[in-house]
Amino acid sequence: MLILLPPSEGKADAGTGRRLDLARLSLPELTGAREEVLAALVALSDGGDEEAARAALGLSEGQRGELRRNARLRVAATAPADRLYTGVLYEALDLASLPPAAQRAARRSVLISSGLWGAVRLTDRIPPYRCPVGARLPGVGALSAYWRRALAPAMDAAAGAGPVLDLRSGAYAATWTPRGEVAARTVTVRVLHEREVDGVPVRSVVSHFNKATKGRLVRDLLTAGVRPRSATGLVSALRDLKYTVLEQPGPSHRPRQVDLVVTEL
Repeated sequence: MLILLPPSEGKADAGTGRRLDLARLSLPELTGAREEVLAALVALSDGGDEEAARAALGLSEGQRGELRRNARLRVAATAPADRLYTGVLYEALDLASLPPAAQRAARRSVLISSGLWGAVRLTDRIPPYRCPVGARLPGVGALSAYWRRALAPAMDAAAGAGPVLDLRSGAYAATWTPRGEVAARTVTVRVLHEREVDGVPVRSVVSHFNKATKGRLVRDLLTAGVRPRSATGLVSALRDLKYTVLEQPGPSHRPRQVDLVVTEL
C-alpha cells in the first residue's frame, strides 16, 4: 500500500545531520527536477529583491528569516522527513511512538508531497525550507504545473501493484493524478464533521482540523498492520477500524472517493 501525505508548514527549526545530498533521496528519477527547483528557490531567496521573493513564496514581512533559511539550503544541516514535519497531521500520526513494525511499514509505504522535492519518504534527509506548491519560481514557473509534468513516471512506479491511499490536500493532489489501472486502486479521503444542530445531525467539510483525523487514520492503519491488496480491501479495512465510511459514486477510471464521518476533530 502506498500512503500519500501532504507536507506541513510547521517544520523543525534546524537539522541535526549532514548536508543535503540530492543523490541520496528516494525516487532518484526526480533528482534533475529537484536540482532545478532547488537552484531556482535558492537564487530567488538570495537574489536581493526581498519583496519579490516574499511575494512569490507567500511570506509576510515578519517571515524574512525563511528567505535566509532558503538561501542556505545547500549547506544547511538536514533531518529525516519524519522529524522535520511538525504540523497537525504529523503530531496526530506521532511516528516516533509507533511500534517498531508499524514504523518499518511507514518507512516503506508513506510518501510526502513537497513543492520543493516533489515527493520524499520519511527517511529522506532534507533541511528545513519554505516552498509551498502554490509558489511560482523564476525559470521554473508554477510549481504545481512543473511537478505535474515531472512526477508522473516516478509516482506511477512508486504505486506498484497495491492500493493507494491519497490523503493529500487539493494543491498537492494536483501535482499527480492517478490514471488508468492505478486510479482504480486509489482511494481519496474527505473528512466530514457531524454535529447536532437543533436536534438534527449536520455534516460539514472541514479544512485545517481534518489533518488530525488523517494523521490518526494513518496511525491506526499502520498500528493494525493492515496490508490490503485492493481499493475495496482498503475501504473494508477502514470500516474494520470502526471508521464511518461513505462512498461517493464515480466513474470506474477515476480514484474512489470516500467520506470519513467523525464527531470529533
